[in-house]
Amino acid sequence: MDYEITPEEVKAKLDQQQSFTLLDVREPWEFETAKIDGAKLMPMGDVSSRAHQELDPDDEIVVLCHHGVRSMNVTVWLRQQGFERAQSMRGGIDAWSRQVDASVPKY
Repeated sequence: MDYEITPEEVKAKLDQQQSFTLLDVREPWEFETAKIDGAKLMPMGDVSSRAHQELDPDDEIVVLCHHGVRSMNVTVWLRQQGFERAQSMRGGIDAWSRQVDASVPKY
């Protein structure tokens, strides 16, 4: 499984109602500014203390942030912790807004 997934691939998963966790690792103010419905907020700084309690290592997890840097760092960490189906959404919510859903605000 690749470390990255495109926003279009994530949209297809949502449209097909596939079961996966959409994990938003931005800060709460960013989440309030722009979000994807159904995403679980877990700021990057909280992931190490919350992941093993709140995430299932067998689930597919798509991690997103603003531009894809934080989400890739979290994806690498999750994979090292045994979450083998974690992927980072390439380009973050900015790419989502530009390529998938223009109604999501850019910031």
